[in-house]
Amino acid sequence: MKKDEPGNFFRNIPSEIHEEIIEKVLNKGNLSIERIISHGHSSPANSWYNQDQNEWVMVLQGQAKLLFEGEIDTISLSAGDYINIPKRVKHRVECTTSNNVTIWLAVFYNDN
Repeated sequence: MKKDEPGNFFRNIPSEIHEEIIEKVLNKGNLSIERIISHGHSSPANSWYNQDQNEWVMVLQGQAKLLFEGEIDTISLSAGDYINIPKRVKHRVECTTSNNVTIWLAVFYNDN
């Protein structure tokens, strides 16, 4: 079995980010890991994520605000903060910081 090359979530960050960058880091069976790079990005107006898998997400750098459907208050996430979002729970990214890059670690998984 060949081993993978080591990676680093903080390397190869473009100096200009016009659209949010989503990179698949690992995809094994029912588990998927992504690096998401945001810079002042948010979900499109009146658009909600409604995913088929659970998502555990952590902000490694920067800040973001999430909103869940039916809620009024946003949830603020800073470096080190994480949240588990069950599948089919509608949510959106209200904002990410525009003065600094926000780097997310997103883990998608199915219930067993």
